[in-house]
Amino acid sequence: MTSSVNDFDLYRPSEEHDMLRDAVRSLAEAKIAPYAAEVDEEARFPQEALDALVANDLHAVHVPESYGGSGADALATVIVIEEVSRVCASSSLIPAVNKLGSLPVILSGSEELKKKYLAPLAKGDAMFSYCLSEPDAGSDAAGMKTKAVRDGDFYVLNGVKRWITNAGVSEYYTVMAVTDPEKRSKGISAFVVEKSDPGVSFGAPEKKLGIKGSPTREVYLDNVRVPADRMIGAEGTGFATAMKTLDHTRITIAAQALGIAQGALDYAKGYVQERKQFGKPIGDFQGVQFMLADMAMKLEAARQLTYAAAARSERVALGGGKEDLTFFGAAAKCYASDAAMEITTDAVQLLGGYGYTRDYPLERMMRDAKITQIYEGTNQVQRIVMARNLP
Repeated sequence: MTSSVNDFDLYRPSEEHDMLRDAVRSLAEAKIAPYAAEVDEEARFPQEALDALVANDLHAVHVPESYGGSGADALATVIVIEEVSRVCASSSLIPAVNKLGSLPVILSGSEELKKKYLAPLAKGDAMFSYCLSEPDAGSDAAGMKTKAVRDGDFYVLNGVKRWITNAGVSEYYTVMAVTDPEKRSKGISAFVVEKSDPGVSFGAPEKKLGIKGSPTREVYLDNVRVPADRMIGAEGTGFATAMKTLDHTRITIAAQALGIAQGALDYAKGYVQERKQFGKPIGDFQGVQFMLADMAMKLEAARQLTYAAAARSERVALGGGKEDLTFFGAAAKCYASDAAMEITTDAVQLLGGYGYTRDYPLERMMRDAKITQIYEGTNQVQRIVMARNLP
């Protein structure tokens, strides 16, 4: 599933990427879509999706081949997430958050740490979550209060992490904690914490507007003793690793937004061809045609920006320099999520009263789209990031 960096020169998927898309779409429609409404209605984890993704090695395609993974490039990862979220946004958070949680290990972890934690992830034996935000440290992540104090060959972690995706389901957690309070962001370190570590517990699942099938919970760390060799990178480098991670993974949120928007557009296109008023399909009316044209235009613009960002992500991963990745990652996430919110809202409008009911999937897609404007940095924060990193 690997590709040469030259495949990204024009930000276009290769034939291999197109084949991957076809395979994921077929799998998603057959094994994930039938459960999407039920997963949302019952607010339950999409186990059927996890089983299907693991069986087809699509749950963590980003893991390098040297650790038992598929070695997928950044664009292939985007395509997987895009196609899964087209039918079920909650399920797309399986591959997306597996990348978010494990990428700090890939970027900064020791070879021993990579072998220990990436291999089970690649096999599907474990999932990986990311613990950065706290009750009083959201957009200002450097203001976190979770502490890690050295005690011989261990660090003792105490604190609370909030808004943790797939918490309680994942076996592994990348946790950011303060090791030197005097240095603010440069006094933050990263650790791998295991679900089974004594002192780790979880809050009740949040009652959310959307992505109800992906559990979001607080993670409590009560005198959790973590071996010092589970530190990711050197002491004090955790915040820098967290920000580098987000440069890459904000693109996966853009991919999720693309998929949700594509699913909404596809459904709306089919509906307006079948729904008749005044003796003809409503898709024959110019007002409806203009809405569809605008939706498709916004979606394609978002896709091109997202794929361009994925190209830069891959070049950086291959040692090709910064490539304006911070700007492009923020821009892709911001633009695609704004577009998804607009497209899903218009799709609901095109179905009229039916779009407002749970008998049709568009109200779910509209609810799911909203979070893409908020997590991994609100779109207001993304605009700050872009302004500070203009290419």
